[in-house]
Parts: sequence; C-alpha cells; structure tokens
Amino acid sequence: MSGIHKVVLAYSGGLDTSVIAKWLQQTYDCEVVTFTADIGQGEEVAPARAKAEAMGIKEIYIEDLREEFVKDYVFPMFRANALYEGEYLLGTSIARPLIAKRLIEIAAETDADAISHGATGKGNDQVRFELGAYALSPGIHVIAPWREWDLTSRDTLLAYCDQHGIPVENKLGKKSPYSMDANLLHISYEGDILENPGAEPDEPMWLWTVSPENAPDEPRYLELGYKRGDIVSIDGKPLSPAEILTKLNKIAGENGIGRADIVENRYVGMKSRGCYETPGGTVMLKAHRAIESLTLDRELAHLKDDLMPRYASLVYNGYWWAPERSALQALIDTSQEHVNGTVRLKLYKGNVIVVGRESKDSLFDEAIATFEDDAGAYDQADAAGFIKLNALRLRIAALKGRK
Repeated sequence: MSGIHKVVLAYSGGLDTSVIAKWLQQTYDCEVVTFTADIGQGEEVAPARAKAEAMGIKEIYIEDLREEFVKDYVFPMFRANALYEGEYLLGTSIARPLIAKRLIEIAAETDADAISHGATGKGNDQVRFELGAYALSPGIHVIAPWREWDLTSRDTLLAYCDQHGIPVENKLGKKSPYSMDANLLHISYEGDILENPGAEPDEPMWLWTVSPENAPDEPRYLELGYKRGDIVSIDGKPLSPAEILTKLNKIAGENGIGRADIVENRYVGMKSRGCYETPGGTVMLKAHRAIESLTLDRELAHLKDDLMPRYASLVYNGYWWAPERSALQALIDTSQEHVNGTVRLKLYKGNVIVVGRESKDSLFDEAIATFEDDAGAYDQADAAGFIKLNALRLRIAALKGRK
C-alpha cells in the first residue's frame, strides 16, 4: 500500500487505538503521529505519551481542549436549543468536529498525508470524523482500520497485542460491559444488555448522576447569568465556559438530573439504543429556553424552533463544517444579541424547575400583560377585528361546504 508516508491518528491510548497505531506502522510502512485530546472525558491522558513512545512514535500531541470545546462547540449548539429526535443532547456528536479539525491541523503541521480514527464501520462517528476532515482538507486520505482489518473482536485485538508486544493494562481485570464515550458534556453507554430495548439499565451503570430516588430531599437553587445567549456566571460568580459546564455537571448530577434512555435513528441507517448522562446540559437547555422566553421576539423564537430539528440533524450527522450549518449558526447567533439576564432554577430529584427570570432586555411588559386595569395600554375591543380578519378564510371555507 504505497503513497502513505505519515498518518495522524486520533489516539486515546486504549486497546483499540494502541492496536491501530501498530497496525498502521505495519500495514502502511509509515510514520504515525498520535493526537490525544483532553475534552473532559475524565481519564488521565498523560499515560498516552508513554504508550506511544513504547511503540516508537516520535511525534506525540497531547492537548487540553476543554475550554475550546465548550466555548466554540457546546455553547454555540446550546444557543440553538438543539435536541436530536426530541431527546438527545448530542454529547458525542458535538465533540467530533473539534477532533477532526485538530487532526487536519496536525496533519498540515507535520506534513502528514493521511489521518486515521478508531470508529467502527457501523456507527455514526466514522461519518462525522470523515465529513469534517474532507470539508477542511479535501485531498486528505482517511484510513479507517475497522473497515479494513480482520480484527473483529476484543479477543483478536488482545491476541494482536500479545503477538506484537503492545502493553495493555488490566487484561484480566474487570472491564465494563458497555461501550462508553465521555467528554465534558456527557457520557454515553451502548452494548451488552442495552442491545435489548426492553431491558432496564442496571443502576451501577450510571457514573455521573445519582438516581432521583437517592437525590437530596432538599432542593438546590441555582442562578445562571447570561450574556448573548451564553452562561457567564453561576450564583453571581463569573466562570469560564469549561468551568461552568464542570460545575453544572456536579450540581445537577448530585440532584439526579440528566439521564436519558433513547432508541435513536443512526445516520448509517439502523436504530440504536443508547443511554446518556448529560446533567449540566439538561440544566443549560431548560435555562436557555427560559431566558429566551423573556427576551426573544415571538416570531424569531418560533423561527428558531422551526429550524432547530434541522440544525440538530446537521450536528448529529456530521455536517458541523457544512455551509448550511454555518449559515444557520449565523442566524442563531444574531438572535442572541439581547438574550441577557439571569435565570433562577430549582433542582429537585431529577427535575429542573424554572422559578424566575430577569433581564434588562425583557420584552415582557407588565402594564400590557396584567389582568388588572391596564390604564389603556391594550384596548380589548381591538381583538374583535383581529379575530374576524383571521377567521375570514375559515368562514369562506365553511360557506363553501369545505371541512
């Protein structure tokens, strides 16, 4: 297989990507550059360096991307109130464009002519990584080992490690039965008993949230400060984007918030059952809609709601770098100019309850909205003409005998 001299591999240091690193060296007789991103997955990334060095890899990138991830990817997505199929907060999906971008940037920095990833041929991630890569570098070569090799199980991967002297920790130790993916926004679970859509997940599976039954008996009140649609403070304290999401994850998780059990439609065509914990994101979505309810014009808010499913599908399917997502983002970001103020929430046993919202940019006018004497701010008699004009087409249809 000629023509490939250097490959940048998205490398976690785990079993799959350790095998891939050696497999690339052998199969393509090429140099391998490893890229390990810390996006808040909660695992130590530093050991990836030693593992890569043990395989003779010279160029090793280990980067803390948590602030960039939240500021440039999570926050813009939450300005759109994005939900895929009404439930999924897109935790895995939104991490892929950042990783794809850095793979391409590192390929340019190191004069590599290919990138590689560990996504399988059945999932969405292969699509997300590769659509992003081709959008940013049309001529890049993408190597997806799971679509090429004959290592089809954990046992065959471990045998490959034994054969080639690849160190793997805890070979005989207890391993989670689930396929998991984590970042600062969420953790996902697939596989094992979850492959039966009728089976309830075991309680020990959940790692970030307590069960609502075991959450505190006293509610936790929270105040979030907003500027142009983004959270900038918690309980009056200014925090960075990554600090905000980290703190919200902890507070919400302690109160049993953020679990989801979903059967979703993958872009590659199959239905898949997944369980997700998105504690901070669940709070963020509820609070953002609350501050928008006060500050957004009605038709602008409804337009955003109309566009949101399309936006969410673009993120889910891997089109973050597509022109239509950029155009939608520009509209969404423009809509956030006056989305400023504070939202007060009550977190209680799995529930996120809005208890107040305030903004200097509020469009709520108490003089007009009141049920008391409004001193002429709203002439109720005007409603008769408004209703008759809007009923005109309905009356005509009824007169013509149409239903």
